Amino acid sequence: MTIKNKTVARALRAFKFYALNIVCLSVITGVAAGVVITLYTIATSYGEQISRDYYTLIVENPAFVPLLFVGLAASAIAIGTLVKFVPMIRGSGIPQIEGACRGKYPFNWYITLCSMFAASLACVFLGLDAGSEGPSIEMGGCVGEGTGRILRRTYMVRRLQIASGASAGFAVAFNAPVTGMIFALEEAFKSFSPAIFVSAAVSVVSALAVRTGIRSAFGLDISFAMNGFVFSESMSFSEYGYVALASLIVAVFAVAFYYGVMALKKLFKRITFLKGTGKFLIPFLLSGAFGLITVYAMGGGHYFIHSLATDGSGVIEGVSVFGAGLVASLIIIIVMRYILMMLYMACGVPCGAFVPMLAVGAGLGALLSVAFSSAGMDPVHTDYLIIICMSVFFVTFVRAPITGLFLIFELTGQFTNLLPALIGVVIASLVAEVCRLEPGYEQLLHSFIKDEGFAAKQKNERFELIIRPRSLADGGRINKLIWPSGGLVVSITGEDGGEIVPSGGTRLQAGQRIMFECSTFDRRETLEYLCTIVGKQDGEII
Repeated sequence: MTIKNKTVARALRAFKFYALNIVCLSVITGVAAGVVITLYTIATSYGEQISRDYYTLIVENPAFVPLLFVGLAASAIAIGTLVKFVPMIRGSGIPQIEGACRGKYPFNWYITLCSMFAASLACVFLGLDAGSEGPSIEMGGCVGEGTGRILRRTYMVRRLQIASGASAGFAVAFNAPVTGMIFALEEAFKSFSPAIFVSAAVSVVSALAVRTGIRSAFGLDISFAMNGFVFSESMSFSEYGYVALASLIVAVFAVAFYYGVMALKKLFKRITFLKGTGKFLIPFLLSGAFGLITVYAMGGGHYFIHSLATDGSGVIEGVSVFGAGLVASLIIIIVMRYILMMLYMACGVPCGAFVPMLAVGAGLGALLSVAFSSAGMDPVHTDYLIIICMSVFFVTFVRAPITGLFLIFELTGQFTNLLPALIGVVIASLVAEVCRLEPGYEQLLHSFIKDEGFAAKQKNERFELIIRPRSLADGGRINKLIWPSGGLVVSITGEDGGEIVPSGGTRLQAGQRIMFECSTFDRRETLEYLCTIVGKQDGEII
């Protein structure tokens, strides 16, 4: 075959792979995820409002307080039992779906989807400090896995669809398309390839189109998630010092939060009451107590964050706990949300932590804005400092700076003054690096794999395969191909018998013999996965 014919064959092969396995399948995933997540987020928004209303009613009628705590205790045991039987819904679900996306373990997509939908929605209606974004990401990933399985796609394609579904769930929950695509690259796969980018982009666009249609049909707002934050005034260079100091303080709080979650996680493992489900009583009952003190301690945090917006005036109005002043009220709310969020993540309550983390960052930013305004900062920058502190807290814990940077702009619809936000993100990343913080969701993922014994169930396997003409590997670079999770090309032998030392930039060619090593649950499925990349084999060599 001539070089020209080889080029045409590769182009046709790439077109077939991207058109059928990526674009068409990602459209289906995006549409399905758009329907599920949009309906879910609509339900959670009503749930937050209903829970605030009945908590207010209970405060006005204290005779109902015992009934509230009985209901919370019963719900804690019920949800704890469900989490025990369906561990994939533990916590926000983000670490679990990231692990599934990377092929670290199998999971039952429809049981996980239904269980997370029901459990996390129940937490919202119960008035917990529960966000909807984390569950939206996991449920989007479940939809992607379901699409791939129903249409009988290969293991590699299903992994792509899990990532693209999770990205679609992120984009729908936040109405943030760019951040949703970045999430797939920076968090889900932690690598870039054209296949991941195209898959995520197509799913995000499809899902947001569905979201717009459904919300319009219900007469609901389709605009940005957080209005009222205005930062059109440019900061002077001298005021960057306030941004740097605020970022440093918030990052330190995020580091303390990280270690608090990990310490509490170890503590909760020692609780064996009611076969371990009794530990859920602590966060549930404490949530009820805090909710009776102030509604700002309830819900994912949208209500609290919106209340901090000043529309550019620099004056925060309406935030008060039992008539206390602004500073005292902010401290009370921040402490409550900080404690609850640590308990939820450590215990494994099936609810989102994304927006609750942003809410704590926003509260700290508001508190620091009051202090800095009295020290000479122009109050007009209050909105911007609050938004930057939101991003700093998130970036320090999650260690996803690009996602954090773009998220604050897409959430507010404000795309000016990039430099101060960049300063905040850089400081957050540096503090996390100095403190040796492993990405929070990565640490939770490692803990999940260890607790569920997935690592012990895997076996180290070695595969020797020949790269076939017109396969995905023919002409492709090693670091651009999506290999089985944790695997490595350890050797390459040319057709002439010469040895090639593999590296990420090594370009593979038809006829070469590669040795691939990885840990796997199912040798046959992994071999099928590899054949999708290198081409069908005449017979397994090893």
